[in-house]
Order: sequence, then structure tokens, then C-alpha cells
Amino acid sequence: MPKILKAILIILLFIGFFEAGLLSSYTIITSEAPDVKGLIDLQIEIISGIFSPENIDSILLKDPNQINITNMADVADKITSLAKVDGVDLNNTTITTYNSQNDEKLDVNITALCYSSPNATKGQIILSQIPDYEVKASASAVRTDSGIEVNVTTIKIISILKLYNQ
Repeated sequence: MPKILKAILIILLFIGFFEAGLLSSYTIITSEAPDVKGLIDLQIEIISGIFSPENIDSILLKDPNQINITNMADVADKITSLAKVDGVDLNNTTITTYNSQNDEKLDVNITALCYSSPNATKGQIILSQIPDYEVKASASAVRTDSGIEVNVTTIKIISILKLYNQ
């Protein structure tokens, strides 16, 4: 068998074992059947986003710029509903972009510290002042007369990280 076919076969086996491990770990962690199409689409979208020419150029050339937006409360409400958290800490929410701040349309990254819903099914209810989750999202924003405004319909959750406080 030619060496190129062996290399392709090894790559395909690696991808197959990776996907099987991903699906089985998803099943173990969530105790639900995985959405295979959704997981594969997510992987393809993330990989194609990483290797898109715009992202490579912007990441290699400069650091992200932190920006202020005019509709922070609307963004917090949308993140609350999408991430299924109880609230967003507006003081610890950052919005950054790799685009020039003079551009009419901006691609923004949102990082927010969020609070979980209190457990009301058993035991006592504990309201915490300490955020329980870090949510990362992406969205598009436009420049308006009053400043930069995030289009809340374009907000997409990238990751939700559970914070364990000591």
C-alpha cells in the first residue's frame, strides 16, 4: 500500500476515534443522547472560523481593543436568556474587537461573569454575590450617532465556564 494511502487511513482513524470519544464523553457528562449533527457542525464552524483569513490577520497583527457600548442592559438580558443564567455582572462584562473602531460594522467578543439561578427545589436558598459562570459570546455591532451598539439578535454563545470559588 502506498505511503500516502497509509497516511490518509491513519488520519481518518484518528478523526473517527476522536469523534467517538467526543460523543461518548458528551453522553457521560450530560446524561443525554448527543446531537451528532449539532456537535459536528459546531466543530466545523469553529475550525473554519479559526482558519479564516480575516481572523488570522487580525489575531496575528494586533491586540483586541476594549470598547464601550450603548446597549449594555439589552446585551446582558440576551446573554441571560441564551446562557440560561440568573443574571450578568455588568461591572465585569468586557466587550472587545479586533476591528478598527472607525469601522461602521464591528465583530465583537463579549466576556461576562454571570450568576446561577438559586436552588429552590431543596434546602435553603442561597443568594451569592460571587459570579458562578464566565460566558463568552460573539456578536456584531454597528456604529450609531450615540455610540457603538451591539445587535442583540446576532449574539452567539461560544462557551460557558463554571467557576469554582474557594
